[in-house]
Amino acid sequence: MIIVIGAGQAGLAAGRELRLAGHDVLLLEAHARVGESWRRRWDSLRLFTPARLSSLPGLPLPGGDRYPGKDEVAEYLQDYATHFELPIQLDTSVTQLLRAPDGTFEVVTDRGILTADGVVVATGPFQRPHVPDLPLPPEIVTLHSASYRNPGQLPDGRVLVVGGGNSGMQIAAELSASRPVTLALGKRQPVLPQRFLGLDLFVWLQAVGIVRAPATGRIGRLIRERDPLIGVGPGELRRLGVRIVDRIVTAEGDELRTASGHRVTPSVVIWATGYRPDYGWMHIPGALVNGVPLHTAGISPVPGLTYVGLPFQRNRGSALLGWVGHDAALVAQSYMTDLRSKIG
Repeated sequence: MIIVIGAGQAGLAAGRELRLAGHDVLLLEAHARVGESWRRRWDSLRLFTPARLSSLPGLPLPGGDRYPGKDEVAEYLQDYATHFELPIQLDTSVTQLLRAPDGTFEVVTDRGILTADGVVVATGPFQRPHVPDLPLPPEIVTLHSASYRNPGQLPDGRVLVVGGGNSGMQIAAELSASRPVTLALGKRQPVLPQRFLGLDLFVWLQAVGIVRAPATGRIGRLIRERDPLIGVGPGELRRLGVRIVDRIVTAEGDELRTASGHRVTPSVVIWATGYRPDYGWMHIPGALVNGVPLHTAGISPVPGLTYVGLPFQRNRGSALLGWVGHDAALVAQSYMTDLRSKIG
């Protein structure tokens, strides 16, 4: 049996591909519902890609050229699991992954220990919210973007959003309609329009091969180093009245200062500062390097251990809903030799 850790978009795609290849599969999901990680994002979140470019293999996501909201995506993932009758054990957190002397894997969970011939790690890119170590007084309300839902959850007053990625841009834009907002940016990123000449940006990126350009190639490396913002950028935020400053470096009382000396005195700070990988539960020699997976296109040097859904696992599309299925198919194929030997 092959165990897939995680039943999000990557895990579901991997589970389907493995079953099509003839494997016995079990998906383990920490949440009580499939799609829960999407449901827990902020209320107004929508996909960057239209529905017709956002489907997992074998089941279209309804909506055509419309940009689905996060709850629609969650329901689609649940429908996908049901449609393909994928075996999922919910409410099951993996606490350790070990390798037995006979080469099998021991998957230790909060509901017992499972044994597997192979393991696909599909835990996604959003693992441990990162908050900079900057002491702030208790009167300033602070939260990571992972905990942000909507403007109504915040007290009145000035908001500082820290982080120049797509999440920070979108949250700052939403909040600017109801309160003064400052956005603190580190490295500037290029900004691409959501639509160009009447077509969605990703239609063009797919047509010219950029979405699936190898992450190890020149184009892939360039995209990874300067992954562009989609739609909303600093220029648009300025038009909405958002104050743009450089990165925050110090805090003195209720005043925060940037590297160039700008001063910000917010009532609320939202850290849109991304996530850090968390693979401390993997106790397999040779699987990790400096705490992150060692792999080639999702295939670990440890026999039977693979990954799906890592950012830039193979290309820009590896962690995106509409493209993760390509990586899942390749990972499933890597187990075919073992299956043939057992049948033979």
